[in-house]
Amino acid sequence: MATTSSSGFARTSGASGTGTVLGAELTVEGEISGNEPLQVEGTVKGRIAVTDTVTIGAGAVVEADLEVREAKVAGALTGNVSASERVEVGTEGRLIGDVRSPRLLIAEGASFKGHVDMDV
Repeated sequence: MATTSSSGFARTSGASGTGTVLGAELTVEGEISGNEPLQVEGTVKGRIAVTDTVTIGAGAVVEADLEVREAKVAGALTGNVSASERVEVGTEGRLIGDVRSPRLLIAEGASFKGHVDMDV
């Protein structure tokens, strides 16, 4: 079943559940790793390595390199992204960094500054 999250992206509940949400009032410094979806609404500085989807909410500020299956950016992300499936930057999203992914979607109104390598 699909629902819309606060980040504006469609979200589905599947076998892996809804994952982990880092709230708007949280700040994390260091490395986050895991095997379930992650939704960031607060601030992260460091590195994120998740074998599932990482969603960066509209109010989130992330300064980290991402190694993920899929990245959805509705907030601000500064860092390089390596995604095995796709990277999506939403209409209000801002991404500064290099992207390595077989698919990249940049919505009208989004901001992107960096290089893209789709030969993965």
